[in-house]
Amino acid sequence: MKTKSLSQFAAISIALLVTFLWSTSFVIIKIGLAEIPPLTFAGLRYTIAFIALLPLAFSKKVISEIKNLQKSDWAKLVLLGFTFYTFTQGAQFLGLSLLPAVTVSLLLNFTPIVVAVMGIFILSEKPTFLQWAGALLFIIGVLVYFYPVLLSGNQTLGLIVMGFGVLANAGSAIIGRDVNRASSISPVTITVISMGIGGIVLLISGVGIQGLPVISSANILYLLWLAIINTAFAFTLWNLTLRTLTAMESSIINGTMLIQIAILAWIFLGEAITSKEGIGMMIAALGAVLVQVKRKTVNKKI
Repeated sequence: MKTKSLSQFAAISIALLVTFLWSTSFVIIKIGLAEIPPLTFAGLRYTIAFIALLPLAFSKKVISEIKNLQKSDWAKLVLLGFTFYTFTQGAQFLGLSLLPAVTVSLLLNFTPIVVAVMGIFILSEKPTFLQWAGALLFIIGVLVYFYPVLLSGNQTLGLIVMGFGVLANAGSAIIGRDVNRASSISPVTITVISMGIGGIVLLISGVGIQGLPVISSANILYLLWLAIINTAFAFTLWNLTLRTLTAMESSIINGTMLIQIAILAWIFLGEAITSKEGIGMMIAALGAVLVQVKRKTVNKKI
């Protein structure tokens, strides 16, 4: 039976709620990083989220689908798991341990631009003039935000880590679009398998490199909230809104995260934003939205 689409107002309202939940993740992660090492933290979040979603994999339809997966399908899903969860999320958590939340959020907005360039060579998707203009506008916004460039050692390392994270995120977007465009694998199967593989590998790597600390009851609650509400629940709601909203509408709503994160980081983390940085953020946010015109929204969520 076909699922009924949401009304326009309901879809926009739910999408805004989802972006708010995703924005709060940056604050929660910054708080949790005071106790939990970044890679271990990221691995715990996505492994718990995988466990929460696992019951969906036991439906007859999904079980049958998994049994019929070809080797090429498994290869793409494993690659997606590594790029989007192990590499991208690992880099984002590491980045948040080294940089302000707003800076990490701004850098993640490079993803659509990298995807647009990669899409030319990998998917034969040529950006429009408006998209190139958006890319230029975004770069101008970033330059305004960072000028003058005065970085400490940790911040330089953070920028390098986030550069890798943006490339991994863009690669995962290309792979994800290829999987969804070229096969009949359901979103549930794609999410459960890729998140399970990527999350578990990230957790094993994190514990092996950084160890598993004693986690306070407060951070356990934060972890459960991040995994169940901000990941499993929020991703499900976002996919539901995509049945109604256009790619452009989703991009605009997704673009509000940069502003939401700035406000939340100021209130809860004391990360003040100067007028110059605020102007740079607004310019960059507009550019990022323009780049995504006529493109599916790229998930940068955390």
